[in-house]
Amino acid sequence: MRRGIVLGTLLLTGALSLAVSAYQQPAGGRQAAPPSAAALQVDKIKDNLYVLKGGGGNTAVFITDEGVTVVDTKLPGWGQPILDKIKTLTSKPVVRIINTHTHFDHVSGNVAFPATVDVVTQENTKKYMGEANPVLGLQTGPQANIFKQNNGRGMPKHTFKDRMTIGTGASRIDLHYFGCAHTGGDAWVVFTALRTMHIGDVFAAKDLPIMDKNNGGCGVDYANTIRKGAASITNVDTIITGHSNTTMTPADLRQYGEFVADFARDVQAAKKAGKSVDDVVRTWKPAAKYAGYAMPQEARVRSDAQVVWDESK
Repeated sequence: MRRGIVLGTLLLTGALSLAVSAYQQPAGGRQAAPPSAAALQVDKIKDNLYVLKGGGGNTAVFITDEGVTVVDTKLPGWGQPILDKIKTLTSKPVVRIINTHTHFDHVSGNVAFPATVDVVTQENTKKYMGEANPVLGLQTGPQANIFKQNNGRGMPKHTFKDRMTIGTGASRIDLHYFGCAHTGGDAWVVFTALRTMHIGDVFAAKDLPIMDKNNGGCGVDYANTIRKGAASITNVDTIITGHSNTTMTPADLRQYGEFVADFARDVQAAKKAGKSVDDVVRTWKPAAKYAGYAMPQEARVRSDAQVVWDESK
């Protein structure tokens, strides 16, 4: 059992790193298998809410009388497989995409959807999507701008600053922004009648988050953003995360905020004691109270520690 947990953790924590090279030529000149609907796993969350797993971040499919709302659209090439998989769930058309944040494994499939589909994001995310900045701690060079390559197709048509409500009754979706965390435009997407929320990579998994300063993310205030959101959204029982294989609870989210806060305090304490980021990388690990959390990759600890370090006096 322990071996299985460790293997699952390694697979999860490496997901974004693998995504960077997912479309590179495999060794020996063989072509990678193209994305397909068959490769997407469907998890039913509620009667009209599903999660599609594989190909990037977790994609939510919310089916209402109006049509289908899709939350996040995975890596390049996965837009059409998402559309094909949705056809196995409903005959209703996709009317809307909501992107939780700017990262390529959550937005790139947008370009495959019909031009009539509305795209909604937090206002900062629209800016970052247009810039296609590299993900701090994950990418070192320029990132291709898939939206410019497709003449702006898939870019947001509507944005919100702090809050937005879409639809009414059983179809209602509430969008919230509580401040910087994973990026500077993280949307918290609440399916109100279902008491369920898609939180994207603010809470990707039980692991250190990516604190993507290149796209407005932060380290010191990350935990405060989680606390603010967890205290404000009280009508939720189930949380869809950015990459986990299972859903989480509000208690998991509150604990995650404590985990991130502890990491930031540990880095700040090291700096105050005259230690270095290298010292943090060598010695830091999750406290025993965070049983089940991943042991982060060294590169993640280094990147996050540097963000907190630079933000701290």
